[in-house]
Amino acid sequence: MSSSDTSSPPEAPNVVAVCVSPGGVPKRPVDVAEVGVDGLVGDGHNHEKHRRPHRAVCIQDLELLDQLRAEGYPVEPGTLGENVTVRGLHVQRMAPGDVLCFEDGPVLELTETRKPCYVLDAIHPTIQQAVVGRCGYFARVLTAGRVFPGQRIARRAAASSPSQRSADASA
Repeated sequence: MSSSDTSSPPEAPNVVAVCVSPGGVPKRPVDVAEVGVDGLVGDGHNHEKHRRPHRAVCIQDLELLDQLRAEGYPVEPGTLGENVTVRGLHVQRMAPGDVLCFEDGPVLELTETRKPCYVLDAIHPTIQQAVVGRCGYFARVLTAGRVFPGQRIARRAAASSPSQRSADASA
């Protein structure tokens, strides 16, 4: 790197917003939230399908919200119903089983990509189609803790299956 290079290293993945609601969308930002096995304390759900341990926390990339805003959709952190909005993590590119370790906070395991739901129609009539493939990820809570904006996040990739390791070894 030359002495005239003023670029800085990329910022570590971090939490941009933590959002809760009594149920439904949008969720509203809070300064900090306790995360337990059932999700964020104080966060409600209007539909029974969301009250499951493997769907305890919904995570969304800020970069995808930025894309949607550039396309004309009125979205901010929490608008789509996510609990945690992150920057620099690219959670949408991750795989089930990947683990997110929040600095001095919870540990979450990604379980499934989120599919758009009809409740998003209240935001914009075409947003449900627009968010296919960029609607966030659900996670289960492995370790409880506090989550807050500015908190750094480390990722551990899911361990590959024995058959995958075998295929990798023979390649």
